[in-house]
Amino acid sequence: MTTGMGEVTAAGDGPAYRASDWTLEALLSAKGDQRISIVIPAKNEEATVGEVAARIIADLGGLVDEVVVIDSDSTDATAEVARSAGAKVFSAREIRADLGSVPGKGEALWKSQFVTTGDVLVFVDADLIDWGTHFVTGLLGPLLTRDEVRLVKAIYDRPMIDATGREEESGGRVTELVARPWLALHRPELAGLVQPLSGEWAIRRSTFASFEVPVGYGVEIAAVLDTADRFGVDAIAQVDLGLRTHRHHRHDTLGLMAVQVLAAAERRRAAAPGGGSQDASVTLRQYARGPEGFEPRVSEVGVGERPAGVTVGMPAHAERGTRAESR
Repeated sequence: MTTGMGEVTAAGDGPAYRASDWTLEALLSAKGDQRISIVIPAKNEEATVGEVAARIIADLGGLVDEVVVIDSDSTDATAEVARSAGAKVFSAREIRADLGSVPGKGEALWKSQFVTTGDVLVFVDADLIDWGTHFVTGLLGPLLTRDEVRLVKAIYDRPMIDATGREEESGGRVTELVARPWLALHRPELAGLVQPLSGEWAIRRSTFASFEVPVGYGVEIAAVLDTADRFGVDAIAQVDLGLRTHRHHRHDTLGLMAVQVLAAAERRRAAAPGGGSQDASVTLRQYARGPEGFEPRVSEVGVGERPAGVTVGMPAHAERGTRAESR
C-alpha cells in the first residue's frame, strides 16, 4: 500500500501517511453520508479535556458530527468542563447499567458504542497538551479514502517533560519494553507498527463492534491484533501526526499497564478469545523500600474483556436517533 508520494503505509512495512496528505476539504468530499464520532475517554482531566473538545468542535464542526466524552468516575470537574466546551458527556458507569461497570480505559471505549452514532469512531485521549486538530483529520484520511482500511493508528514524537519543563527522554516505555518485544517474538508481520499502543486511533464502527474489548490498557494492542487476524495486516494504516505532548505515568504505575497489555496479547496468541468475566483480574506484586526493608505493594489488575458489542444489543452500524441523552 502506498501514498501518492510512494511511501509504504501497511502496518507490516513501516513508514506512514502524514496528516498533511489530506485537506479538510478533501475529507469533507470523501465523507459522503457517513457520520463521524470523536470519543474522548476521561478520568480527572479537568485541566485539559475542555480544550481538547472545544478545539475539535471549533475547527472540525463540518466534518465531525459529535464529540463525546466518556467520564470514568472522575472526582474533579471533568464532566462539567467538557460539557461547557460543547461535548456530549456520559458517565461510563451509567451507560447500559444492565451490563455492569468496571474501571478502565477499554471499558470507556467499549461503552462509547452505546451512546455514539458514528459510522467511524475516532478515539482521542483527554490529557493532550501540545497537539492540533490535524490529529483527527490525519486519522480519518485512510478510513474515508481507502475502503480496505479498518483501523488507523497514530504515530508521533512523544517527549517526556520533567517538572522544570526540560525534556528527559522519549515516551512510550510500555511500547518499547513490552509491546514491541512481544510483537517481535510472536507477530513479526506487525513489526512495522511504530506505536502499537498509541492512544489516538480510528476504526470503523462495524469493525470495533465485532471485537471483544479488554477493559483496561490492553484495548489498543487487542484492536491491532484482532484487525490483523480478521482482515489482514494491510487493513491497518498508520499516520504520522508530528508531536504529541501529554502527562506521563510514574514508572511504578507502568507495571499495571504492562500486565493488561500482555494479558490481551497472550489471550490472542493462545487463540482463546474472551477474558472470562469482565471482573477477571491478576495479582501484581511490586516492591518499594520501607522501614523494614523492601515491602510488597500488591495490586489487583483487571484483565477481563467485554463481549463484542453486536452480541449485547448494539448494532454494527450507526443506529441514528436512538442514542442516550447526555446527563
